[in-house]
Amino acid sequence: MSFDHFFSLKKPSALLLALIAALVFMMSGCGQSASQNNAAGSAPQQSTGQPEKAGEAYTVKHAMGETKITGKPARVVVLTNEGTEVLLSLGIKPVGAVKSWSGTPFYDHLKKDLEGVTVVGDENQPNLEAIAGLKPDLIIGNKLRQEKVYDQLSAIAPTVFSEKINADWQKNFKLYAEALGKQAEGDALLSKFDSRVAEFKTKAGDKLNMKVSLVRFIPGKTRIYFNDTFAGFMMKKIGFQRPQAQDKETFADEINKERIPDMEGDILFYYTWDNDKKEASQVEQDWTNDPLWKNLNVVKNGNVHKVSDDIWNSSGSIISANLMLDDLEKIVLKK
Repeated sequence: MSFDHFFSLKKPSALLLALIAALVFMMSGCGQSASQNNAAGSAPQQSTGQPEKAGEAYTVKHAMGETKITGKPARVVVLTNEGTEVLLSLGIKPVGAVKSWSGTPFYDHLKKDLEGVTVVGDENQPNLEAIAGLKPDLIIGNKLRQEKVYDQLSAIAPTVFSEKINADWQKNFKLYAEALGKQAEGDALLSKFDSRVAEFKTKAGDKLNMKVSLVRFIPGKTRIYFNDTFAGFMMKKIGFQRPQAQDKETFADEINKERIPDMEGDILFYYTWDNDKKEASQVEQDWTNDPLWKNLNVVKNGNVHKVSDDIWNSSGSIISANLMLDDLEKIVLKK
């Protein structure tokens, strides 16, 4: 029955009036719903595998199995330094984080963004009581570092572990972004980074043929770093060459001064991780003043550069990777 028929009646009954009111109300509601849908977009959005609603659940496969997460996590505790960089890059400030390997308590390049964040121990010994007190809705950690306390962490909140701290930091980045319900944002950041690497390679041209030497000083020790390190992976990704003595798909060699000649390269970057006693700085000074060091062609040519250990080695994810590119642009592209 149409509205025209209702209104053609001279004396509509109470029942008809009630029916008209109900129909008008229903039509009004349908119109409002359609208007709201149009405001959100004329076409439905594709599913990204991420939660669309606060209570929607999704499952993440990780190093310890599978974890169900409900809604987009808001109170996140992160138990790796590289994980902290991932959260910050995706616009999430953790409620709790492990302290950095240097800094008080966080790396200088991150501490401003981590003001007010509760320290929950370090990577090797997270503070379970402090974590529980923060009432997180997601915990991000690492099997290599925290496997023994995984069950205890899982009893506190849904917990996702990466397998190990990868030289190829992008693997963990993708896992953490998925756990945070931010796959699309994470993919966009990685794509932007890859574009930046491609641009750098174009500008560098023949300079990519340079053999890059990587050296690290730590308390009482000196190491030559190979490809299975954060800086080593980055050099390969960017397209630089490595000296023959360092072009290995392994981690590093701890060396004595007799192996200083293995540090030779067209360009040498070194970084120093120190303690409160400044023992690594003493090692650095001792080695860089040694006659064998001074006899390296890369030293004679003035192509040795001290860079931040936090950025080139310890922090280990997308923020540091971008800062490393900043360094390389200043040092390599301006030469």
